[in-house]
Amino acid sequence: MPDKISTAWFLAALVVFLFKHLFADFILQTSWMANGKEREQGWIVPLTVHAGIHAATTALIFYAWLPVYFWMAGVDFAVHFVIDRAKGETGRALKVDNTQSVYWWIFGVDQTLHHLTHLGFALLIAVARS
Repeated sequence: MPDKISTAWFLAALVVFLFKHLFADFILQTSWMANGKEREQGWIVPLTVHAGIHAATTALIFYAWLPVYFWMAGVDFAVHFVIDRAKGETGRALKVDNTQSVYWWIFGVDQTLHHLTHLGFALLIAVARS
């Protein structure tokens, strides 16, 4: 890692990834995806589509700013897929719904892990651009 990292690149990338997450995880996610990925059976297609949207938006960001790391879209797909599946499995195992505090704790961990992933992507961009 270089001694100096561009604060401007880091902040710009972080903001872009925060908005990417807002769009991919909330605005572009349909109820079919949100509900389907949580099911005990028949979850793979909705979750694959949802994680694919994340991968596609990450691909656009890396393509625009750091094309050599375009393949990080595949990393985003895999990481998002695993985090969301783990959230669904945990919620189902604990038999929780959105009226219980534990549901929101699981949701908070899920969102924090997604943001940490994006923090890593932003850092990669900032290091490469410094």
